[in-house]
Amino acid sequence: MGKIIAIANQKGGVGKTTTAMNLAASLAVLEFKTLVIDADPQANTTSGLGHDPKSIEASIYECMVDGVKVEEIIRKTSLENLDLVPSHIDLVGAEVEMINLENREEKMKEVISSLKDLYDFIIIDCSPSLGLITINALTAANSVIIPVQCEYFALEGLGKLLNTIKIIQTRLNPDLEIEGILLTMYDVRLRLSNQVVEEVRFHFKNMVFDTIIPRNVRLSESPSFGLPVISFDADGKGSIAYLNLAGEIAKKNGHQKVTE
Repeated sequence: MGKIIAIANQKGGVGKTTTAMNLAASLAVLEFKTLVIDADPQANTTSGLGHDPKSIEASIYECMVDGVKVEEIIRKTSLENLDLVPSHIDLVGAEVEMINLENREEKMKEVISSLKDLYDFIIIDCSPSLGLITINALTAANSVIIPVQCEYFALEGLGKLLNTIKIIQTRLNPDLEIEGILLTMYDVRLRLSNQVVEEVRFHFKNMVFDTIIPRNVRLSESPSFGLPVISFDADGKGSIAYLNLAGEIAKKNGHQKVTE
């Protein structure tokens, strides 16, 4: 049975989409059958994996609101073991349309429950908010990865997100765990980056991944080519970092073949 991991932080620009698409791609390269669900109306994961959001006729939105079967909308990507459930701008309206639905926080869980046996990992890219779609993703997930950028306001808002996670654990998903806090946008030249790493590790100890994602030009460029960085610059620092993260997550979840 596959593990469902949400990538969430209500702050924008922390590397959430970069992490969703590149972690998923790295798990696929390590021969895990992987699905990435784009649950962000900006649809950056969809375009970053080579699909034009304007050409998407049905997305996770239609599955949650109109009852479209999720199996019918899964798209292939350039990587053999990586599939995509796409997004488009209509997802913005889903929050409003779902307000009057029964069990509105569990719509995504219902939609993707049939996929758990088809994949080793299902990665959900959440929107930069704590709205109903993100709550749906956290209710559907087994665990959550929280990206935190190595910059001045890194810890701002983290308490609010952790509080939301606690509420979801109490009311909607008692099995939700924190997979880990991921430090992103690390610049080895900046003393501030090192201070943030020390501070986050001091406060959150074992919750922080060993892998740190560096600032990397290739990592920023690859989505404009519709490719994950592993397909764009396989030997670069960004690719190696996400492969290391994938290995760390695989090992933590009992998949030893990766690390041998």
